[in-house]
Amino acid sequence: MGVRKKESALRRKEENKNLVIAKLNNCPTSPRKMRLVADIIRGKRVEDALNILKFSSKESARKLDKLLVSAIANWQAKNEDGDVSEANLFVKEIRVDGGSMLKRLRPAPQGRAHRIRKRSNHVTLILGEAKTATSN
Repeated sequence: MGVRKKESALRRKEENKNLVIAKLNNCPTSPRKMRLVADIIRGKRVEDALNILKFSSKESARKLDKLLVSAIANWQAKNEDGDVSEANLFVKEIRVDGGSMLKRLRPAPQGRAHRIRKRSNHVTLILGEAKTATSN
């Protein structure tokens, strides 16, 4: 490995030390419905995001709430001495990607059949620590 590549890899590794990742794979909800909720909490502080998800009526919000709590638990496991309320955590990145599709057939009139696609998704949630206290 070249010197430049090695230095950039070490720098990227140092930057990612204060990031926490949580993943939800093969969630049986369409990616479009999940992105509607994910767009609402992107960039918000963790406390605000939890409140938004708690009072949302969408099914995707319950699944993202569970994922966000899991990411907070991952942060606590990484920083045993830190307090979540003082850490100033925020949702740095949230990605919703398409997962596998279950293909089913539904009977249609006159001997035809329509294909039903039951979509699933993968969600990746990355928490970051803000340097200064900001209020969103």
